[in-house]
Amino acid sequence: MAAVTGHQESESEHFSPYRADGKLYGFVCIVTGATQPVGKAIVNELATHGAACIYACSSSPSDDYASLADEVNKLHPSTKVIGYPFKLANEEDTLALIDDVLNAWGRLDVYVTSSGLLGPPSIASTTPADLYSLFEANSMAPFFALKYAPPAMLKTSAKGNYPNAAPKDKPYGSIIVVSSVASTYGGCWGPAFTMSSHAALGVVRAGVATLKGTGVRINCISPGQIDIGVDLQGFDMRGLSAQFPPSSLQSTKTQHEVVGLERAGMPTEVARVAGFLASGFSSYITGTNQIVDGGASVMNPLTVPI
Repeated sequence: MAAVTGHQESESEHFSPYRADGKLYGFVCIVTGATQPVGKAIVNELATHGAACIYACSSSPSDDYASLADEVNKLHPSTKVIGYPFKLANEEDTLALIDDVLNAWGRLDVYVTSSGLLGPPSIASTTPADLYSLFEANSMAPFFALKYAPPAMLKTSAKGNYPNAAPKDKPYGSIIVVSSVASTYGGCWGPAFTMSSHAALGVVRAGVATLKGTGVRINCISPGQIDIGVDLQGFDMRGLSAQFPPSSLQSTKTQHEVVGLERAGMPTEVARVAGFLASGFSSYITGTNQIVDGGASVMNPLTVPI
């Protein structure tokens, strides 16, 4: 009888991770790197799933948060998008963000870190300061999400008085770390990118035991070559202002040779995986590394000619 009751509760109208339609009604989400191509696509995807509120975060106060909110609300007027600049790998700023979310909404359901840095392409051009910067951006931000988001995710709440509202009857949550295929092997770019991306996946794998018994899940998304809409002209080859390299670094011929789907991926294709991991469609998935590379990693190690 207890098992039947538990099943009924898990399939209840408001226990959103187990909604059959994968909707995120009532969900309050944080997305870092939200003004970069992949982060922006993730904000749109979570809104598509019906999230009530998305904190669109970046490290730069001058980013165009208003245009992002307008773009999302043209299609999803019931989702509130809040631009929120903060130091992404800073402990105090992370705590302040989570406090602001709880004070305003009383809950937190999804935390996506998509604020990585590419870094210099060679060991010769990598300084110790560069390495520290990449570890901060690529692995410290996920670490702070793992450490401080779960207590907020465990809070339940009544149904709020806002669009797409739903009560939160039970504790749950999803932490999603957007890394790179450099999380599993080398040769994708520079050594600092590989080292810090490995560390990001380490946060996810360590997180499963850390979160045991909480109902909070943690997963990694590792994109391969993604068309982020930039070309080599004007691209900062030190990689200190970009998350991924321009897809034009690989010729169309090379992509046909080493990518199973024979093309670069799109930010929206990464975002759809994030939507899946945020929703009840992935309710029994945690600790995984979702490779989004068009099959390149199982055909041939992905190398980007410099």
